Amino acid sequence: RPPVGPDHLLRVGVDTRFATGDMYEDAYNAGVASNPRTFLRHAGGDQWTGGLFVEDDWSIGDLVLTGGARADRWTIRNGFYRQVNATTGAASGGGFADRSGWEASGRIGALYRASDALALRAAAYSGFRLPTLNELYRPFVVFPITTEANAALAPEKLKGAEAGIDLTPASGVTLSATAFYNRLDDAIANVTTAPNTRQRQNVERIVAKGVELTAAAELGDFQLSASYAYSHSSVRAPGQAFDGFTPAQSPRHAASATLAWAPRQGPSLSTTLRYDAKQYEDDLQSDVLPDALTLDAIARLPIGHGLSLVARGENLFDEAIVTRNAGGSIDLGTPRTLWIGISVGH
Repeated sequence: RPPVGPDHLLRVGVDTRFATGDMYEDAYNAGVASNPRTFLRHAGGDQWTGGLFVEDDWSIGDLVLTGGARADRWTIRNGFYRQVNATTGAASGGGFADRSGWEASGRIGALYRASDALALRAAAYSGFRLPTLNELYRPFVVFPITTEANAALAPEKLKGAEAGIDLTPASGVTLSATAFYNRLDDAIANVTTAPNTRQRQNVERIVAKGVELTAAAELGDFQLSASYAYSHSSVRAPGQAFDGFTPAQSPRHAASATLAWAPRQGPSLSTTLRYDAKQYEDDLQSDVLPDALTLDAIARLPIGHGLSLVARGENLFDEAIVTRNAGGSIDLGTPRTLWIGISVGH
């Protein structure tokens, strides 16, 4: 942080990230009793990213301007996938070519405090994400769907903008609203290539736009917070069957609200209500994950000497939460669950 005067906060630096991983997996056929193991699989690889960045916050009275830029060099190397037939010993697979490249990204923003009760903000930004080692090299099966890896995946690239308003109409009360637009080029998606088969692929882009609303209030020992998000997302993939569809597992509406009673001393109680609208399991919108409304609660009762009795309830409505739906083969989330325990603290 070089000294550049009281109106600027300048930051210059470098950072690096390294990831390496190996997957060892034995595949089994549950329908074969005598020798159910079918394949032995080994996959892995390395990723490295190093970047140079510069950022500055410039204060001009009630206005703060922010800006930043960075350049990253990335490499994907030593990738491989090998499979051995557990019965015959026949081997397949091999290594993948190393890849590397440069990515530039940046961000600009502004915050204007019009008064103690009103602030306006806006930002525009870009970024990128390397495909993970799982996405590149690890296939998996969640019956009856086989999802294939793809060692040729390109990095995702994001461009976006947002604008918002923050209000403080009274002491202890805050309200915020944000509108956003994001475009994710070369988005990585699980694309249906055959019945019961998908592959991780780059699609042309995913566009997401919407609004986020938040509110919080404190009244004595009570606190209330709530949020709502509306996101209209669609896939741009000319020539593909899913062009114009909603991305998989992307609900259009999501909301939550928490009411807490938390005095500085003594017992406390908090409840949280959450709602997620329906979403689709797959790229072709053939399988639906229904909407879900859940209620959680937690209570604490101090019993002395730094010990507290804690009671917690999850999904108190006992909502049937479908977390996976593949042609009627489904997984369910946590049912109504009650916990009780002891917490140790100061």
